[in-house]
Amino acid sequence: MAPRRLGVIGSFVWDEIHGRDPRDTPVQEWGGITYALSALDAALPSDWEVVPLVKVGFDMAAHARDFLSKLQRMAPDAAPIEVPHPNNRVVLRYSTAEQRCEQLTGGVPKWHWLGLKPLLKDLDALYINLISGFELDLETAQLIRQSFQGPIYCDLHSLLLATGPDGMRIPQPLPAATEWYRCFDFLQVNEQEAELLAPDPMTLAATAFASGVQFLAMTAGSRGVIYFAAPGFERLSDVTKLRDKMVPHTGPIRTAKISATPSREKDGDPTGCGDVWGATYFSRLLAGETFIEAIGRAMVAAARNVDHKGATGLAHHLRGELSVR
Repeated sequence: MAPRRLGVIGSFVWDEIHGRDPRDTPVQEWGGITYALSALDAALPSDWEVVPLVKVGFDMAAHARDFLSKLQRMAPDAAPIEVPHPNNRVVLRYSTAEQRCEQLTGGVPKWHWLGLKPLLKDLDALYINLISGFELDLETAQLIRQSFQGPIYCDLHSLLLATGPDGMRIPQPLPAATEWYRCFDFLQVNEQEAELLAPDPMTLAATAFASGVQFLAMTAGSRGVIYFAAPGFERLSDVTKLRDKMVPHTGPIRTAKISATPSREKDGDPTGCGDVWGATYFSRLLAGETFIEAIGRAMVAAARNVDHKGATGLAHHLRGELSVR
């Protein structure tokens, strides 16, 4: 039987990281979608393969191909799409273990529907992580939802960041937020993003569920994750049934705060934890686990990510194997 195919939309980013460990000099390494790809590689069941729908600048294309070649769950036809623009690069400056500022350079263009549409036809599920915030515009996201019948997971990520003249990323509210919510079955934000979307998390959840979202995760760094589950949602097989009802959810919203799993390293690296969490969670839903079981697996993966610096070798580390950097 042919493996099922998970499409991944995001951006390769080359990071320059300052202050992650005050004792160290700045480091340069892969960031962006590489954390999610590593987590998917480690957590997807054996009957799934990853199809990256990811553009990469000409200056980093060879390095991106090399990164993908070391992952085990990539589809045989998996390859980054090289574009004639400089790749996205981000300077990260940590002020605390969990607070940082970002400065973006590069020019990888967004997807247009005519280019993306034929790439969706053989996919069974879609994971979207808006790493740069420029991967998709609202019209393209709406067309994906209209034409693609499989489950769609989205981490809004940098969609809530504007870019200043010097490339500094600046938090901004999201225009037409409910229209964006209608495009996805699963939604992930962090605490700062949630504050830009609604006056409180419960209002955000209620608005998202009224728009068709089945599950909302709000990551809270070292404090863990707050989840909101729509009435009737327990596992992935419920998504199509609930979507086909075409009526607003009725019944109580279930919510709880799940404490973070302790990491082994006291001063570990939090970069990419949210990406690892979301990719692992969606992978385990695809494996047939309940959302509670999937959350547990995601918490463990995020803790393991703290114990590993960078995305190189991360998939091996998440599987509990020897990581060669």
